[in-house]
Amino acid sequence: MSVHTDNIFKSMKDVRFEQTISHQCGVTMNDSVEARAIAELMANKPGITVTYLPAMIRIDGQGKIEFKMSEISESLGREMTPHLFEISTSTHYGRMVMIDDDTVVLFGNMDDAMAYE
Repeated sequence: MSVHTDNIFKSMKDVRFEQTISHQCGVTMNDSVEARAIAELMANKPGITVTYLPAMIRIDGQGKIEFKMSEISESLGREMTPHLFEISTSTHYGRMVMIDDDTVVLFGNMDDAMAYE
């Protein structure tokens, strides 16, 4: 089971809170054709954990996750843009930065993201 989902399946008395910085980042998407294509593509990348939940898919990583729209488009069989990608994500954690028309990056370390501000 993923570290990110460990607390979901515990009773509140067993949940632990830590005051540390994890440098993790990720997205949660509603289960859809687009989300499945993105998840299947990203599952093959090093350091990425994909978790299928009822009606949702999580993609988590350490440090940063790079989503290439051209790769997703090829996998999906139709165009994926950064704006359509954002619509496909229900939520994200970490700093999301659109590097260019082909690349969306999530940074777990906010200092790394500041280079793009």
